[in-house]
Amino acid sequence: MALPKTSWQICLLAILGGCASALLVVLFTLTIEQIQQLYLTKRDNYNSLDSISRFDLPILGSLVILFIGWLTGYKYLRTGIPFVLHRLKVAHGIIPFKNTLNQFWGSAVALASGFSVGREGPAVHLGAACSSYVGHLLKLPYNSIRTLCACGIAAGIAATFNTPIAAVIFVMEVIMREYKIHIFIPVMLAAIIGSLITQSIFGAKHEFEYFSTITLGHGHYFSLIILGVFLGILAALFNKYLVLLVKHSTNLHIIPRFMMAAFITGSLGYLIPGAMGTGTSAIDFSLANHWQLGLLLSLLAAKIIMTMTALGLGIPGGIVGPVIGIGAIAGACAGVIATQVLPGSNLASDYILMGMAGFMAATLNAPLAALLAVVELTGQLEIIVPAMIVITVASVITKQAFNNRSIFTMQLDVQGLIYHKPPIEEALQKIGVLAVMKEKLNILTNASERSIAGEVVSTPADTLVINKVISNKESSGKNTYYWAEFDADVPLVSLPETKNSHGHKESEVEYKFDGKMQLHQLIPLSNQATLAEAYLALVEQRCGGVYIYQENIDDIIGVVTFEQLRYYLVEGKLI
Repeated sequence: MALPKTSWQICLLAILGGCASALLVVLFTLTIEQIQQLYLTKRDNYNSLDSISRFDLPILGSLVILFIGWLTGYKYLRTGIPFVLHRLKVAHGIIPFKNTLNQFWGSAVALASGFSVGREGPAVHLGAACSSYVGHLLKLPYNSIRTLCACGIAAGIAATFNTPIAAVIFVMEVIMREYKIHIFIPVMLAAIIGSLITQSIFGAKHEFEYFSTITLGHGHYFSLIILGVFLGILAALFNKYLVLLVKHSTNLHIIPRFMMAAFITGSLGYLIPGAMGTGTSAIDFSLANHWQLGLLLSLLAAKIIMTMTALGLGIPGGIVGPVIGIGAIAGACAGVIATQVLPGSNLASDYILMGMAGFMAATLNAPLAALLAVVELTGQLEIIVPAMIVITVASVITKQAFNNRSIFTMQLDVQGLIYHKPPIEEALQKIGVLAVMKEKLNILTNASERSIAGEVVSTPADTLVINKVISNKESSGKNTYYWAEFDADVPLVSLPETKNSHGHKESEVEYKFDGKMQLHQLIPLSNQATLAEAYLALVEQRCGGVYIYQENIDDIIGVVTFEQLRYYLVEGKLI
């Protein structure tokens, strides 16, 4: 499991981790529904509340979230997809428990309180935390924990939306940002498990399967290009001002930030209830009022403002749900105009789907994930070609004209969180030290140069000679270990025979090096570490090695040398 290859062990753990992640996400979904049943007639249907209740509900929800954050510590309120991307780079996907606790309860309250946030952010966080915890509990190599983290994310998304294919592509395109077969197969298995679990509990249905079959033809493709341009511009502006809000709000304390988000959400919800929630209510409103352009434009503005303030000011939750809602409203607006210009039936419904796909692709910089998400959510294969037109145009416009990037990476940049590493570290973190360490060790205690030379002659050539100097202890009381490096081309010369006090020859022959021999102090490294950690420990001295221990730091189970790392980076092979 320390090697970057598909194995039955990692596949089995992907299934187990995916099952645990999916069950946790299902519990999260049920928690939201149980809370909403206390005051809503239907999930996310805030129209059933009176205007005063719509204003009060986000404020009450923010107070509950703040109370949960106060119990765990406000510093653990950082959650969501950007945080998971950060932890993947700095901690191999291992996520602190208190952040996960805030993600579960904080996001459940936020989603039930009408904030314009999505369920996919919590699904990603909870799935990653659950599966990585399984790997951490089993003390697996960090590269395997990273793979399990990806599996948990796929299972969480599949369990949330019943979209296994989109879940796999989202993980590879947005989270891992690479397509590797040793990651792809376990992720697929986890996504299948997540989808099967959610189908067994909620039924084999999709979020937007009520959309009628699209009727867009070749005559509408020019209008789809215009829609793609509009969505690309809108996505660039949305990302830009959301990031600006994140940047300028970081200096504010968490309490005024949350209360400001609650007040804005409550005020807009008082006027436009369809803008509250994840985005499903906005889509329902768009379908019911697709001939009223003024109402749609006001809903679009309200939804954008509510989403930007909620996410920009730190309310826990995801962005994909609101982004799909915003895209649907924008598509409905375009559908109203197109229906007046071009003949056709149900054009508003068709343009809603196009808007969902195009705006999601341009905002997240994930065109393939957006395409497959809309296809699976609606169950319509006919959507593929027109959606590809909109997605392509929107992605090109937002990238080329505005230099727009994924909203997740833009958030990480403005927050100063690491989400990428140098290419050398990227390559080395895929391999665990257990896969390459030298295990045949000959550990000497307080060895001299002569005794080391003698051991080199008497032991196999592939055995390392380790010097364990017990008498040389640091102030911490830890033993110091050395690796004896010598030039193999320099012959060992036997010392002259000596006689003891009785005049007899000594039976033991001693040797010495006529060449140069160096003793390199070995640096301790956990058996869960990857070659990236070994490289960082040795890169300054560019020689020597690290010794691998399992639990006790003095229990050496292997050694990795800098020469092994150099050879892999140059030749692409392990030695």
